[in-house]
Amino acid sequence: MWRIVPREEKFFELFEEGAQNAHTGARMLHRLINDFADVEERAREIEGIEHEGDRITHEIMGRLNKTFLTPIDREDIHAIAKELDNIIDLIEATADRLHLYKITVITEDARSLADLVLKSTEEVCKAVEGLRELKKGKSVKHCVEINRLENDADRIYRLAIARLFENGTNAIEAFKWKEIYDHLETATDACEDVANLIEGVAMKYA
Repeated sequence: MWRIVPREEKFFELFEEGAQNAHTGARMLHRLINDFADVEERAREIEGIEHEGDRITHEIMGRLNKTFLTPIDREDIHAIAKELDNIIDLIEATADRLHLYKITVITEDARSLADLVLKSTEEVCKAVEGLRELKKGKSVKHCVEINRLENDADRIYRLAIARLFENGTNAIEAFKWKEIYDHLETATDACEDVANLIEGVAMKYA
């Protein structure tokens, strides 16, 4: 016999946990880059945050498989969870490379990009919180700000790559820094992907 079940609201709570977890990782990375010491230990701490992100994602997917009636479309839940996990994955990858590549001096471009990652994840948290009240459009202004921050990150990334070659940087060092810049800039891309998904959901429920 079929039984109508109440709509599962836990997804919103888990999205918020995932966004806050990514923001915590961004805050720890920002602190590491601006106070560059104890790199191995602090990279390991960020790795722990990334593992927590995996746990949250697995819980979302597990609930999605068991839930009959979801608060938003199933494909949107899956996509948002995936992109939130991508953010913390990229943050962890940045910290890992800083340790693995034995970086000793942080560039101003890395500081600027880390600052934008931090600001972007803060806006992601606010945009995700707005999912609970889609019809009020609370997420939209934060999504717009995330897009602006991503544009800033893209501009700084291009200048940073150009500087690597303008300054005649050693090829191995240039490779190391390009990968670090790639991860930082792509983290802001992942934040923008979350924003775009939330805007799409908002349009469906407007």
